[in-house]
Amino acid sequence: MAKSIMLVDDSATMRKIIMRTIRAAGLSLGDIQEAGDGGEALEKIGQTPVDIVLCDVNMPGMGGTEFVEKLRSDSSYDSTKVIMVSTESADDFISSVLALGANGYIKKPFTPESIQQTLEPFMS
Repeated sequence: MAKSIMLVDDSATMRKIIMRTIRAAGLSLGDIQEAGDGGEALEKIGQTPVDIVLCDVNMPGMGGTEFVEKLRSDSSYDSTKVIMVSTESADDFISSVLALGANGYIKKPFTPESIQQTLEPFMS
């Protein structure tokens, strides 16, 4: 069964780029939702849960790290996989985001191969 996904980024252009890259990676997806920041993402997930969230780190309003903290504070979303997508590349930063509850991390700029490698374990 195809996985539902949410793309969370303050840039509509970046959300489109991520979607095109996922399709280029050959991954099969179900429903796709979009949100402009973490607050909007939490609101939408509360109405229609998703399997996987790809979330930017740096956004106005609620950023990605706060989004992960809030999502992980609600056990009903324990099975929701969160993959961070960011230009932040310091190992310490990545480790801290994973410690908050993110399930993976994709560094920008990304390729179809890096998207596929990160998402594939969560697609079955």
